[in-house]
Amino acid sequence: MHLSSVVPWGRNLAEYQRMFGLTPRDLEGKILGVGDGPASFNAELSAKGGQVVSIDPIYKFSGQEIARRIDEITPVMRAELNKHSANYLWKDFSDVDQLVACRTSSMSIFLEDYEHGIREGRYLEGVLPRLPASGVYDLALCSHLLFLYEENLNFEFHINSLLEMCRVSDEARVYPLVNQAGQQSRFLNPSLKRLNEAGYHCHVVQVGYCFQRGANEMLVIRRR
Repeated sequence: MHLSSVVPWGRNLAEYQRMFGLTPRDLEGKILGVGDGPASFNAELSAKGGQVVSIDPIYKFSGQEIARRIDEITPVMRAELNKHSANYLWKDFSDVDQLVACRTSSMSIFLEDYEHGIREGRYLEGVLPRLPASGVYDLALCSHLLFLYEENLNFEFHINSLLEMCRVSDEARVYPLVNQAGQQSRFLNPSLKRLNEAGYHCHVVQVGYCFQRGANEMLVIRRR
């Protein structure tokens, strides 16, 4: 993977709590963040005494390299958000500037924690559909990757990734369930069918977070 192909865009702990309906009890367990990138979720929860490990291919790079890429991509993201602002609901953020400020703050917190987190084993290089862990987490979370990028990631990647998240955790949650156009992913129902056939309970649950239009649901997968 080349860093020039990465679009780092970090979300914070409060957003994770709303995206995944995380309760205080959920946050007491061992959590795996899949594809967390430069989110501050790990740094913030760890600072509160939480147990969280983040896995992402971007963690092969140094903090300085990631910071440079963030500086490069932020103006691009700002321009894209301004161009497509009608695709989003501006309730939690008043405008693009406030959103970018929130993302920048989250990524700064991540960068401040990154080297320390690497040493503690909280940031591990890895990429779906294979994860460097086995059966040790209470909860696995994946945001803004599966289903969203259905044009880039095929169905086999999706189902293998979902099964892998289930392999390493007692429960997996995925958000959102729409594609980039804001429509329900065409891979959702086939994934539910395959997961049920594999012996998992699947539930689509409405959440109290919606920035992209239509993105107000998560998928919850549990072992039977």
